Amino acid sequence: MKSGKHVLICGGGIVGLCCAYSLSREGFAVTVVERNAEGADSCAQGSAGYVSPSHVEPISAPGMVWQGLKWMTSSRSPFYIKPRLNLDLMRWGWLFARYCTPEHRLRAAPVLAQHCLESRKLFVELAEKTGNHFEFRQEGLFNLCKSPETLAKYEKGLAALANAVGVEARILTPQQVADLEPGARMDIAGAVYFPIDAHLSPRKLMPALVALLLREGVRFHWNTHIQGWRSASGRITSLSTSSGDLTADEYVLATGSWAPETIRGLGLRLPMQAGKGYSLTLEQPRFQLKKPMILSERRVAVTPMGTTLRFGGTMEIAGHQDQVRPERVEQIASAAQHYFPDMRTEDFAGVTPWFGYRPVSPDGLPYLGRFTRLSNLTAACGHAMLGVTLAPITGHVVAEVLAGRKPSVDLSLTHPDRFA
Repeated sequence: MKSGKHVLICGGGIVGLCCAYSLSREGFAVTVVERNAEGADSCAQGSAGYVSPSHVEPISAPGMVWQGLKWMTSSRSPFYIKPRLNLDLMRWGWLFARYCTPEHRLRAAPVLAQHCLESRKLFVELAEKTGNHFEFRQEGLFNLCKSPETLAKYEKGLAALANAVGVEARILTPQQVADLEPGARMDIAGAVYFPIDAHLSPRKLMPALVALLLREGVRFHWNTHIQGWRSASGRITSLSTSSGDLTADEYVLATGSWAPETIRGLGLRLPMQAGKGYSLTLEQPRFQLKKPMILSERRVAVTPMGTTLRFGGTMEIAGHQDQVRPERVEQIASAAQHYFPDMRTEDFAGVTPWFGYRPVSPDGLPYLGRFTRLSNLTAACGHAMLGVTLAPITGHVVAEVLAGRKPSVDLSLTHPDRFA
């Protein structure tokens, strides 16, 4: 039954589309405003496509400040912050440092685990509803470790934390890894295996979602830029866009790393940095894999997508700079050869690198919930590397919040005003 209320979603990426899906099913009339054309690239398109409950540790983990300072000396490092005089970056960095503590890690892990596990269930339902055109596969995931020292560190760290919050993690020998994944020869000391993890093909997911939403009656304003807001008495009254003013009963902020820019002028503080990630997709790889993997020491993801193989990774905090850094791309190709002895440099020759911007909050948790100062504006952004993983549960929670129901997952750490 239709609620009679109209919701306007700012942003047509994976999170915005999942919000539109859940809100439409709840009975709301939904309009999505997206600055790009239909079918244009987005942050999710070139991602690793993980649906990964294993990611229970926030990016603001203990030791990341010192590690980040060391990595800042090399633009080839997995996590690179480009030094620059920027007040927003300095504020973000100060907050990030405050949250790189064991206490925050222990608080955040059960929340992330709950959100990820519930989102995985929703992906199963979505795959059934769409005929699984986006190739959702429940194959688990390996964290490959090159050295015994790294494997021991992961056993005591990530694996122990995951098991403690209900996400199964197993320590495997190289032979056990080879038995489960015979498709490629690997030079490793062992791996952490997460049986619950899954993966999909994001370039097939996005059009499948748009087609589903059009059938549900969702309206789209493509090629439409947000220019400003009007508000009165603690509520948004209209949204000014390049296509004219738009009005609704409720507004959802799902513009990813552009969210702080989107709400400029509203007097809201939403610390965020754009974490640029790169990927390389081999159309005809020399071997076929069934299971996705993370090359732990190099922080590179490997995902089979149909007959292709995608290598992605790195985190570059340098603002919205639309340029490809060759050294970042080379680091990904080098990592592949480091773990897979049969790979060659020429395997990556002629492959066009992709990049996208992850929305990274200082504490590694998304912004999810209503803003206090504007009662009809709801945040759904800041998912960092978990945009694909958390998109369905984010949409589900937004629908619950706007329908006035108690959220089905813990939102105690995700309030959008937590840095206000």
